[in-house]
Amino acid sequence: MEEKIVALFKAKGAMKAGEVAAELGIDKKDVDKAIKELVKAGKVESPKRCFYDIVK
Repeated sequence: MEEKIVALFKAKGAMKAGEVAAELGIDKKDVDKAIKELVKAGKVESPKRCFYDIVK
């Protein structure tokens, strides 16, 4: 799932977790957990409040 989230950010840019969940058809809670792990790993950042994007 984390790979799908990273690919979506690459394609569409910064998004909210709810938007990611809707795009991928995944529960928002699962997306929140995956994004949290991606942030810890340094692959995703939050450029502004409630939005996430890949680290550039």
